[in-house]
Amino acid sequence: MDPSAEPRPGGRGAPLPRSFYTREDVVLIARELLGKLLVTQIGGIMTGGLITETEAYAGADDRASHAFAGRRTPRNEPMYAQGGTTYVYLCYGIHHLFNVVTHARDVPHAVLIRAVHPTIGLAHIASRRAPAAPTTHGPGTLTTALGIRTHHTGLDLLGGPIGIEDIGMRPTGNDLLIGPRIGVDYAGADAQRPYRFRIAPSRLPMILR
Repeated sequence: MDPSAEPRPGGRGAPLPRSFYTREDVVLIARELLGKLLVTQIGGIMTGGLITETEAYAGADDRASHAFAGRRTPRNEPMYAQGGTTYVYLCYGIHHLFNVVTHARDVPHAVLIRAVHPTIGLAHIASRRAPAAPTTHGPGTLTTALGIRTHHTGLDLLGGPIGIEDIGMRPTGNDLLIGPRIGVDYAGADAQRPYRFRIAPSRLPMILR
């Protein structure tokens, strides 16, 4: 972690500004979302966790994206909103997957949040995950833990029940693992793009100190 970055007291931080999300480079944004705090206030319950894994999806030019070749449907319409919008979809009819829309309106870039390390509302997270273990090591389990569902798609991250905060963590160097995305073999050569970013599990305890 960048030693000059000091986490804010109390584990809470400043909401990310619109300008963070509206930048053109979705891959850079996916990387920089690592170490940010994803917070939900749903049903009167606050929960949250440190983002530890992301995947970038580069819109019309990316065969792994729901918006490849400019595809536009009722389901993926939130991808065409301005950066800082939520995109939540149902995968295999079971898993609610949470994405952060980036870039400008009508440019369908998005970042899938694949995992978080829970830090807020741990008892509520355990209750939502029961009888399973209160872990969030996958995009479906993290939405269950944080109370995110498909009806939360199309919301503004700057003023709704879901937000992302900067708590001063900047994973760098050996803290990071970079590689191809998971489960997108149908995308051909695009499946090999190095668009998946993770905080190395062995480094997480040191980052959290």
